[in-house]
Amino acid sequence: MKTTKLTTAQAVIRFLDQQYVERDGVTHKFIAGCFGIFGHGNVGGIGQALFEYPAMQYYQSRNEQAMVHTAAAYARMKNRLSTLACTSSIGPGATNMLTGAAAATINRVPVLLLPGDIFASRHVDPALQQLEYPLAPDVTVNDCFRPVSRFWDRINRPEQLIASLPQALRVLTSPADTGTVTLCLPQDVQAEAFDYPEELFHRRVWFIPRPLPDSQLLDRAVALIRTAKRPLIVAGGGVIYSEASAALHAFVHATGIPVTETFAGKGSLPYDDPHQLGAMGATGTEGANAIGAEADLVIGIGTRYSDFTTASKTAFQHPDVAFININVAEFDAHKHAALPLTGDARAVLEALAERLAGHRVDAAYRDRVAAYNRSWDEKVAWAYAVEDASRLSQAEIIGLVNTFSDPADVVLCAAGSLPGDLHKLWRTRNPKGFHLEYGYSCMGYEIAGGLGAKMACPEREIYVMVGDGSYLMMSSEIATSVQEGYKLTIILINNDGFASIGGLSRSLGMEGFGTQYRERNAETGHLDGGLLPVDLAANAASLGAHVIRVQDEGSFNDALRQAKGHTKTTVIYIDAAPERKLAGYGHAWWEVPIGAVAEATGVREAHARMAVAKKSQRHHL
Repeated sequence: MKTTKLTTAQAVIRFLDQQYVERDGVTHKFIAGCFGIFGHGNVGGIGQALFEYPAMQYYQSRNEQAMVHTAAAYARMKNRLSTLACTSSIGPGATNMLTGAAAATINRVPVLLLPGDIFASRHVDPALQQLEYPLAPDVTVNDCFRPVSRFWDRINRPEQLIASLPQALRVLTSPADTGTVTLCLPQDVQAEAFDYPEELFHRRVWFIPRPLPDSQLLDRAVALIRTAKRPLIVAGGGVIYSEASAALHAFVHATGIPVTETFAGKGSLPYDDPHQLGAMGATGTEGANAIGAEADLVIGIGTRYSDFTTASKTAFQHPDVAFININVAEFDAHKHAALPLTGDARAVLEALAERLAGHRVDAAYRDRVAAYNRSWDEKVAWAYAVEDASRLSQAEIIGLVNTFSDPADVVLCAAGSLPGDLHKLWRTRNPKGFHLEYGYSCMGYEIAGGLGAKMACPEREIYVMVGDGSYLMMSSEIATSVQEGYKLTIILINNDGFASIGGLSRSLGMEGFGTQYRERNAETGHLDGGLLPVDLAANAASLGAHVIRVQDEGSFNDALRQAKGHTKTTVIYIDAAPERKLAGYGHAWWEVPIGAVAEATGVREAHARMAVAKKSQRHHL
C-alpha cells in the first residue's frame, strides 16, 4: 500500500478537496472552500494546511457564527449538493460557532465545522482558553457541539481520520441525516504527521439517490387520496431541495389538489398558480387556513410540521383528518401518525401521479381554491399600494422590492416581523427566489446568509431584508462581501427596536416592555427615555458598503435602480412607518405561554384569550 506522509490538518484538507456528489447524472464538488478565523488551536494546523494547499479556497470571515450561517445559506441555495467548511481556534472561537451549528442542523442543511481543541497530550494543561472540568479531563467546550451536530468526533490520533472522515461525509451528503458535522481537532494532533494511505485522497463521488417507499404504502396512499373530498398539500423545504417543483406542478394540475407552503417550501409553485393557496399556519393566508381547517387529508411533502406551520396544532380541524407524509427522513415521515412515504419528494410524487392517473378532485373544490388565490392576490395588492408616499410601511417596502426584482432574484430574511409579512405577501416566481431561515429564526443570519446565497449563485441579485435589531446583532459580513466582491443589496429598515417581539409583547398585555431602543430615563429609572442616537447607515458605510438613505417612495425606487447598477454591496436605509397589517386568518395562532397570575389587566385578558385558543389544539394520533 502506498502512503503519503502528511500532518493531520493537511490530510483533512486534501481529503475534503476530493469529495464530490452525484445526483441525476450531474456531479458537483461538495466542499467548495473553507471559511476560517485563525487563532491558537488552528493557525499552525488547519491554517498551515490551507496556506500550503491553495486548491482549497480559503475565505476570511469576521465572526465565527457568521461564517457558519454563510456556509449554511450557500448549502441551501445549492440544494444541499455543496457546502463550505468552517475552522476556528479553541475556546471562544469554537463556541461562537454553536448558534450557527444549531441553525444548520435544525434547518437540515450540511455544514462542516473544524474547531480547534486542547492538547491531546495534556502536557500543556490547562491551555489558554481551556475549560477545566475536574470530573472528566477529556471534556472541552467542543462537547457543547454534540447535541447540535448530526455527527461529532474528536480526533485524538492522526490515524482516526481514516475512519472518521468517510463517516463525516456520509452524514453531510445524506438527504435524510444531514446537518452540522463537527470534527474537533486538538491543536497538537493537527500538526502531527502520519503515513496515510494514498487511497484516502483519491477522488470520491457520493451518490445521492432518489429512494421510493414500499409499493404497498404507495398503494395505500393512492387509496386515501382517491377517497378524500378535500385533500390539501403542505409543501415544505424538501420540495425545493429535491428539485421537485416541476413534479409538484404536474401532480396538482393533474389531480386538482391545492398547495400551501411552509417558510422553507415557499416557491414550490409560483404565486399565481390557481392551485396555490400560499402561506400555511400562524402566518398563513385566508385560503390556506380556511382550506386547512376543512381538509380531510393533509399530504405533507418535505415538511417537519413546525408550530408555525400547524398554528400550534390548531390548523387542521376536520374531525377525521388523516395525514400522508412524503419525506426522505423517516423521523419526519411518521409525524402526526401519518401514512409514511419515506423517500425522495420528486420520485414519490412521480410514482403517485402515475398511480392516480385520471383522478381529480371535484370542480367546485378546484374553483373555490382558484377564487382564494385570486382574492389573496387582491389583498397583497392592497398591502403593496403606497398609502403615504412620504413615509413607507414595512409591507409597502416589501411590495416595492418585490415589484422591482426579477423573477430569478432572491429575497433573504430570518427574524423579526419581516418573515411573517414576507411569508404572506411576497409573490414568489422562482423555486429559489425566497430564502427564509425560519427553522431557528436566528437574528444575525441575514447578511451572513446573504453572502452565502450570493456565493452560491453570483448571477442572481440578492435582496437582504433586515431590521435594525438583527442588523445590530451581526453586520460584520458586509466587510467580507466587499472583500470578496460579492455584491448584496441590503434593505435596512429601522423601527427603533425589536418590532416583532414588541408586537408580541403588546398582544400579551406587556406594552412592548424591553423591546424599544431607548435611553435610560434618569427620572423613572426605566428604558423609556429618548430614542438612541444610533446611525446605522453610517455604520454600514464604515464597513465598506455603498449607502443610500431614503425616506419616501420616489427615493426608494431610485435607490433600487442605483443598487442594481452597483458592483459592490449597497445598503438602502429607511425609517419605517407604523404597520398597515393584514389581519390573521382562521386558525392563524401561535402559542406563547402567558403568566397564569398577573396584576396587569392586559396580561390577564391575554391569558384568557390563550385559554380559548388552546381548546382548538389537536393531538394527531
